[in-house]
Amino acid sequence: MKNVRIAFEEYDGNPEELIGYEEITGHLVFDMKLGKNFRRKARYCADGHKTGAPSSVTYSTVVSRDSVRILLTIAALNELDILGADVQNAFLTAPNKEKVWIRAGPEFGREEGTVFLVTRALYGLKSASASFRAFMEEKLDDMGFKSSYADPDVWLQAATKADGEEYYEYVLMYVDDILALSIDRSESDLS
Repeated sequence: MKNVRIAFEEYDGNPEELIGYEEITGHLVFDMKLGKNFRRKARYCADGHKTGAPSSVTYSTVVSRDSVRILLTIAALNELDILGADVQNAFLTAPNKEKVWIRAGPEFGREEGTVFLVTRALYGLKSASASFRAFMEEKLDDMGFKSSYADPDVWLQAATKADGEEYYEYVLMYVDDILALSIDRSESDLS
């Protein structure tokens, strides 16, 4: 629960007085990664399927397969380095779009029974993916990347090679999986 605790803000008042908020429940999901060390994971998930979140905040786009193919070709033709990454605890980095609260269960240990406002995009909430997408959009825009007109999950930024030749750096987003294409990761904004 230590990784997910950031998603909750203790509420001292009466939860019945929370106007516009909806009570939710949650549960733990256990998993074992079948890699070299059989790492065990536990994730706290909201029971978002029980909420009435509007569809306007639940949809999140992802990069298209055709865009990935085209940009891998561009990277090969222009000798761009390709870096892949997975954002750990991705949804927990983004603010929550839904107004929900939770009464802590036994998995919260000493905090059992405490009322919490859910302030981060907790896994299981209908809006979690869209919240993370909006958060990343803001961060990439702050770094100078602009979304492509053809595919909103292809982000590009003009850059210059050491020899003065101009090219574009690219970031491709598929929810919390990222591909970054650049000439030299160590000297670019992508590192």
